[in-house]
Amino acid sequence: MTGPDVPEAPAQDETPPGDGDALLTLFRKAGFEPVQPAHLFPAETLLELYGEDIRARAFLFPDPARGGELCLRPDFTVPVAMAHGRRGWDLSGRYCYHGPVFRRQEAGASRPVEYPQAGIEDFGDPDEAGADCRIFRLIHRGLDALSAPAHRTRMGDPGIVFALLDALDIADGRRRQLRRHVWRPARFQELLESFARPSGAVGPRRAALLAAAAEDRLDEALERAGGPIGLRAPVSIRDRAEALLAASADPPMPAECARLIEAVLGLECPAAEAPARLADILRAGGVTLATAPTRLSRRLDALADAGFDLSSIVYDAAFGRNLEYYDGFVFEITAEALPDGPPLAGGGRYDAITARLGAGAKRPAVGGIVRPGTVREARNRCR
Repeated sequence: MTGPDVPEAPAQDETPPGDGDALLTLFRKAGFEPVQPAHLFPAETLLELYGEDIRARAFLFPDPARGGELCLRPDFTVPVAMAHGRRGWDLSGRYCYHGPVFRRQEAGASRPVEYPQAGIEDFGDPDEAGADCRIFRLIHRGLDALSAPAHRTRMGDPGIVFALLDALDIADGRRRQLRRHVWRPARFQELLESFARPSGAVGPRRAALLAAAAEDRLDEALERAGGPIGLRAPVSIRDRAEALLAASADPPMPAECARLIEAVLGLECPAAEAPARLADILRAGGVTLATAPTRLSRRLDALADAGFDLSSIVYDAAFGRNLEYYDGFVFEITAEALPDGPPLAGGGRYDAITARLGAGAKRPAVGGIVRPGTVREARNRCR
């Protein structure tokens, strides 16, 4: 196993047998370079980029050599992006991979803590619609190569939600909190309803923490509440509480803003209808978004030109997957006979994290993954 600071090693000439072999062969022929990132990485960088949902499911280990903690990779996207950045953010690059990823599961859960993942990442292509279409098409070809059972595709675009939040006349603190939870529909809705209420009421535990932060007694309050829950460091808890305290003084969100956000997020329709229906909702709300809807239309045009039936793809404005690095086009593919099962494949655009990884500014980045084990299980169950 290579160390966390060692650049990715070239993939071995012998690709993994079976389904992984088929996928890597397909990806290589499409022009993607095989790479194999390390298993272990410094935890702080990965967890801040992956977000809360993965934070609670990550395997962490103390790093006595450097201090802090190490994290077993929960997927490949961020490690591959880090490796590309070491080569140079000004360069373009297309990479493919296959190997295990690691995620803790709840007690009694049937899903494994280690499972194979194969995928592709594309950096630096200025043709956003073309790159999105390339990834989307190749992931579908990967499912075909594995003889996946009949499946359905859902797509969304958190970038449209971000653009809407930026365009509305709401307090910056409210806006930041909503942006933070775009990937968690239930929590987002809870915040939206709370921000539209004049009282701005919060739960008793949060109220106690906010009061403690206001009086510079946060450490004492955390200890009395039983300490922080989860994997965040105390300093992170403190920073978050202070941010919430500042936001608690913001005025309520105008009711018309809340209604427009709900209307946009409530849009679920065949992808072919999405641009027109989104335009109708925004027009009725008196809001114009400069580029996000145009990017959606261009992407859908590229998919249609590539032969995809947009009437069979569902556009769900509230869909954003559960990884916080996605900030644009996202998609997920599930077996038709197992709609509540884990996804067979998925992916999306994550330009913003390139800046957070040191690119200096956002650079084009999009990728997708296939879960060979999940495909195999679905194939067997659907016979």
